[in-house]
Amino acid sequence: MFKNNDIDFTLLSQNIKHWGKSIGFQDVRVSSCDNSIAFKHLKQWLDKKYHGEMGYMENNLSLRQNPARLHAGTLRIISARLNYASSVKLNKKTLRDKQKAYISQYALGRDYHKVIRKKLKQLGQKINQEVPHNYRAFTDSAPILERAYAEQAGLGWIGKNTMLINKQAGSYFFLGELLTNIPLPIDQATTQSHCGSCRACIDICPTAAIIAPNQLDARRCISYLNIEYKGSIPVELRSKMGNRIVGCDDCQLICPWNKFTKITEENDFLPRHELDASDLIKLFAWTEQEFLQKTEGSAIRRIGYTCWLRNIAVALGNAPPSQNTIDVLSRQKDHPNSLVREHVDWALTQQQAKAQ
Repeated sequence: MFKNNDIDFTLLSQNIKHWGKSIGFQDVRVSSCDNSIAFKHLKQWLDKKYHGEMGYMENNLSLRQNPARLHAGTLRIISARLNYASSVKLNKKTLRDKQKAYISQYALGRDYHKVIRKKLKQLGQKINQEVPHNYRAFTDSAPILERAYAEQAGLGWIGKNTMLINKQAGSYFFLGELLTNIPLPIDQATTQSHCGSCRACIDICPTAAIIAPNQLDARRCISYLNIEYKGSIPVELRSKMGNRIVGCDDCQLICPWNKFTKITEENDFLPRHELDASDLIKLFAWTEQEFLQKTEGSAIRRIGYTCWLRNIAVALGNAPPSQNTIDVLSRQKDHPNSLVREHVDWALTQQQAKAQ
């Protein structure tokens, strides 16, 4: 489709990066479709069953291996980075206050899928005005090894906590991809890890889910347990979850590179309904209708109301002893859902033991 004497692809790549930043992305880079090394690591991870009940990670492996099977004609991956942190200092304060609910930074505002997909489509359309191309936008919404492609494109390196880390921006950012058939020049990959001998993320993990550098056992990860996992949280891990009810940022909060975190300029990522510092008891009192109303357009909604109550019950069990907390939990002892009842009973046992 494209002829080298018709288009200056180097200039086009420069323009794409400029357009991406004007749309709101902090950085835009280009990689090839090769992911052979990352795909091998994925297979090893799956073979060890570290993905737990995330069955979708095992599905569509042929698409993960070859993006051209996901979107025909794909020659390049355009990776984009968008900051989302609103206040790391407040996050640390909330985590320390065990009567507050801790919600991961990424989930405090509008659902990032909606925000990034809109920007990616704008970028794809802008490119299309200059050079008609066959493209498709994705953000954590398809079988794509996005961190691997971002690393190949030079957006950062995959750290020991398995997060992508950027020297100038830390790790509080989302990624999105445009799959395109334009043979753009490939950007220089990040070939060196800058974690050095640091193992702060490994040591801080409350549940020891980072079992070795760059190896995460999701079955122990708090973000997996309170978001992805829909069953009974293992009893031995409940007390380690603290007040974290949606996600966990510990490995990011401790990371030295996050001293360079850039606060987001996206109003859509600012906290809604004071969810960055809400009392556990207040959130536990939400009806299902309130939950659906206040999580509309939020990534939180995907965990569902039942797991919302399950997670908060565990956090209340971990909270300082309080008769008020015991009373609140007691009112849910006969909840119609057995999963909620089980975790409420556990929380009551914890509270009553601490009150003695």
